[in-house]
Amino acid sequence: MPITNARTQVGIVGAGPGGLAAAILIAAKGLSVRVYEAQPTLGGRTARIQLDDYSFDTGPTFFLMPYVLEEIFAAAGESLAKHVPMTRLDPMYRLVMGRQDADPITLDTTQRVSEMARRIGAIEPRDAAAFERFILDNRTKLRLMEPILRNPMRNPTDLLRVGPLTDLARVGLMLNPHLSVHQLLEKYFQNEHVRLAVCFQSKYLGMSPYDCPSLFTILPFIEYEYGVWHPRGGCNALIHALAKVARKIGVEIVTGSPVSAIEFDGARAKALRVGQGTGSPLSGQRIEHDHIVLNADAAWALKNLIPAEARARAGNEYADGTLDTMRYSCSTFMMYLGVEGSVDLPHHTIYTSAKYRENLNDISVNGTLSKDPSVYVCNPSRTDPTLAPTGHSSLYVLVPTPNCKPPNSSGQPGIDWSRERAEFRERALDQISTKLGLRDLRTRIRAEKIITPADWQASNIQFGATFNLAHNLGQMLHKRPQNKLRGFDNVYLVGGGTHPGSGLPTIFLSAQISAAMLGEAAGVKSSTPPSRLGAMADPVPV
Repeated sequence: MPITNARTQVGIVGAGPGGLAAAILIAAKGLSVRVYEAQPTLGGRTARIQLDDYSFDTGPTFFLMPYVLEEIFAAAGESLAKHVPMTRLDPMYRLVMGRQDADPITLDTTQRVSEMARRIGAIEPRDAAAFERFILDNRTKLRLMEPILRNPMRNPTDLLRVGPLTDLARVGLMLNPHLSVHQLLEKYFQNEHVRLAVCFQSKYLGMSPYDCPSLFTILPFIEYEYGVWHPRGGCNALIHALAKVARKIGVEIVTGSPVSAIEFDGARAKALRVGQGTGSPLSGQRIEHDHIVLNADAAWALKNLIPAEARARAGNEYADGTLDTMRYSCSTFMMYLGVEGSVDLPHHTIYTSAKYRENLNDISVNGTLSKDPSVYVCNPSRTDPTLAPTGHSSLYVLVPTPNCKPPNSSGQPGIDWSRERAEFRERALDQISTKLGLRDLRTRIRAEKIITPADWQASNIQFGATFNLAHNLGQMLHKRPQNKLRGFDNVYLVGGGTHPGSGLPTIFLSAQISAAMLGEAAGVKSSTPPSRLGAMADPVPV
């Protein structure tokens, strides 16, 4: 599709998963769409890093709830399976749970619920039956929650709109909103390490299970119900499949085109201004649109793309001071390692600190680096030979860390990553060597890239919080920046910073919600996708 300066109905800022999914859904309604991506490549935090002949996902490394993305491909008359072959992993991941006075407990998780209950029973016999009860309860919880996850939450009364009062009462009873994930799990499981095995998933939101609302016990349930999947070529392959389908139905995607500002006439966005990009024909231009969709980091975009006076007209909700004082997820220290030879680890391995609660407190409260940090290692070459040269491996290492927000009200700076970077690299490699048994890893590294929280912050992520805004009760549902930005006539959000939250499946759900609202505003009818819960082609093993 040729580049023109004529008005395009919908302008989307950012070609991450949410922006590309929204582009497909909006274009499928018959509206013209242009996507502006600042980088020369697609994907945002789901981009690809290439080091010589080694390929890595930048951020997400596994895929849950494929049926949500299948709905988006279906809107364009396409099939996800046709574009991206996927492998269901078993084990889903290996947990290596550190203990202070004993060797770690190793647990290979499987989607086969009865077998998983048996493995849990080997740790604590009383917890085997409790695991099966946990799965049944959360199957009901997710079914009751689905209308909330699929619809906009603009005020408390929207809860009444999306479900009968009887269902809402059952949701309230099951959520126990006053409890944390860990507190709710104490009602199921006797053993602390069993609880850890079904609560560490709060880290997918960048939160501690001791703080994360109990709603999010659905996260481990989703893994067991729908599986953990690897898209061939990594999660970035999903991005390129989305872009291919988007272009096929007429979406214009322009890379190297950073949007520098949105112009407003009162509460209505009128035009985007494009800054100087990498060879983009749109650099320096002002381009009008009828509707704007933001897929950049939500807090960064609100502060940097929407003028302060426009935000002031909408109230104090989006003022710099308000956004800065919100709660944010943790950040991550990343290592992407090209390794000679094979790596004797499953596709996903997670080591949890022997002082897990102290480690989480260092991250979320103290703003310090733990001596015994938790570490996640993705070894996709075990499953997918396309990501490294023959006989080599692409290894992805993630260490949760504090974000770059000053850790206390004094405003004192946090961690100086220019000083800590080298030492923390050694600490992470020590953890992999001693806790996971890869003692010769250092000698086999042939390519390497490190991303620190300061680097995330420099890439237009507020405070370097890689999982976006925190998901505490004060920042969920209608209290999160909304899919249609409150106080503005034609500005929408997609991505982890809006409802329903972080993670690829919920980002795709946010695209469905925002696209439906935009279509309605543009006079295009849309329907809520039918529930696919329990309707996977490959049934859950038991």
